[in-house]
Amino acid sequence: MSTLTKPNHIGRKISRIRELRDMKQEALAQALGTNQQAISALENSETISDEKLIDVAKALGVSVEALKNFSDEAAINYFNSFNNFADNSEGTFNSHCNFNPLDKLIESYDENKKLYERLLASEKEKNTYLEKFLNNK
Repeated sequence: MSTLTKPNHIGRKISRIRELRDMKQEALAQALGTNQQAISALENSETISDEKLIDVAKALGVSVEALKNFSDEAAINYFNSFNNFADNSEGTFNSHCNFNPLDKLIESYDENKKLYERLLASEKEKNTYLEKFLNNK
């Protein structure tokens, strides 16, 4: 008997995606309206019905195709592509703001200034009211 894992073991793919999503079996069970033991049995199954697969995919937040075609190598390559952009200044990954951050900073400063002035005016009004109240006693 071979010690290699079967590449199309859908239960293992579900387990791996669940782990990558940092989700416990109990959480997946709750999303599917079942218990943890049923999820454990599901993850040990080589095949799963299409109806159940649709429910599991929805609970994991992935498509059925993503479940069926999942591989650890593809996931690693996917995340390595982001590391390459971070390490390589010549990458084609562009992250451009459609606004000037300094303009936003100045806008927030002006807004804070207006709010402070309104607070100050409110405090002056309150003091005037309290002075009138105390003088009438």
